[in-house]
Amino acid sequence: MSEISEREAICAIGASIFARGLTAGSSGNISLRTEEGWLMTPTGSSLGRLDPARLSKLGPDGRLVSGDPPTKESFLHRVMYEARAATGAVVHLHSTHSVAVSCLAEIDPADVLPPITAYFVMRIGRLPLVPYFRPGDLALAEAVRGFAGKHHAVLLANHGPVVAGSDLDAAVNAIEELEETAKLYLLLRGAKTRYLTAAQVRELQS
Repeated sequence: MSEISEREAICAIGASIFARGLTAGSSGNISLRTEEGWLMTPTGSSLGRLDPARLSKLGPDGRLVSGDPPTKESFLHRVMYEARAATGAVVHLHSTHSVAVSCLAEIDPADVLPPITAYFVMRIGRLPLVPYFRPGDLALAEAVRGFAGKHHAVLLANHGPVVAGSDLDAAVNAIEELEETAKLYLLLRGAKTRYLTAAQVRELQS
């Protein structure tokens, strides 16, 4: 894929995410690994109004090569790429239902959401909760690093999900599955619920 196509893909997916209400205002960010480094959404930008020509282009050392300055949460992306060599793209959203779940006192920080559907198990698996840090706090990067080697998806407490994928489609599909599962979890709270059994989960992961 050419760089022009990569830029257009980021903007198209950003617009789709924004139009469907999966992130609001200037929240959320997307990055894509390229042959020369990374393409990343700029700081303060709305995913619904991205300009392909103004995307941040970073070199292999993480320094800005061209475009607007990258998202202030670029360190979240860098940690995922550093910890997971096969990562081709990273998406971070402030999606409503995932953020709501991240605020609940009842959740298990080692595995936030139960195995409600097969697709959640296959696309996300175990989802750890990263403790709360002030937005922009670089200590959050080290906290995420502690999970990233074993998990391609994490949920930041009172903040939102960060998901790495082999490519842009994989990352977006996974974070959307996470958001839908968070919505299901909230809808099912208080009701007797039949989750997938341990044996069914193992079969999906084999």
